[in-house]
Amino acid sequence: MAKGERALTAEDLALATFRFYADLNDFLPARWRHESFHYPAYDGTQSIKHLIESIGVPHTETELIVVNGQPKDFTYLVQSGDRISVYPAFSSSDIRPPISLRPPLPNPVRFLLDNHLGKLARYLRLLGFDTLYFNNKFDDAQLAQLAQDEGCILLTRDRGLLKRGQVVYGYCLRSKDAQEQVLAVLHRFQITDQIDAWRRCLRCNGRLRPVAKERILDRLQPKTKLYYHQFQICETCSQIYWKGSHFKRLEKFLQEIAAAESTQNNRGDRLA
Repeated sequence: MAKGERALTAEDLALATFRFYADLNDFLPARWRHESFHYPAYDGTQSIKHLIESIGVPHTETELIVVNGQPKDFTYLVQSGDRISVYPAFSSSDIRPPISLRPPLPNPVRFLLDNHLGKLARYLRLLGFDTLYFNNKFDDAQLAQLAQDEGCILLTRDRGLLKRGQVVYGYCLRSKDAQEQVLAVLHRFQITDQIDAWRRCLRCNGRLRPVAKERILDRLQPKTKLYYHQFQICETCSQIYWKGSHFKRLEKFLQEIAAAESTQNNRGDRLA
């Protein structure tokens, strides 16, 4: 520091009071969780979106921002003395954001998964969701741009990826378990009623269609020819599917998903 200069103080920067609710607290340091805390407001020179992300919460996780009792969008410039409440999306709540922070989700939804979520990609495809996954083909910048270009919900465990400006829709997965991740995605976007299982190729995401057994006999193993008679084929990669020994296991998984999602919806979200 040069002679005569002094370090900036909290008074120089001005302070706002923040409070984050529900699972947004997952992204905060322990000392700020479920508490109101002061944070530099930079006296009207920083957008609320920038400050929320500098605190640690990706903008894709935020659904409602209330400043001094009034809803605001991401462009609001934070002022000294502001009292700011930040909320996630709620599946069961009377809260309906009067100001939308982003365009409505595409219908039907489409997902893009980062390079570490291959098992989740297979599960989402099993449930019938359009799911793009490229296994290390793209870096973070390319994934963010692709999510914007394709209108996809970007799923990742990397909160930094979700902070990129190109990302409009996204979700930061907390669990490393693929089945728990499926439940979290269904609950976050309320899309259980869109499940249409056994309609997409688990390998490439292509559409499946029925195919006559006689047309693929040369591709079947002897026991498969003997015991199975109904088949589907991927229109993109020609992978063949039938209700083999894995089918009952996957059917059980689908039933567990439906039951767990029903339980979670009945319980609702906790506003804290």
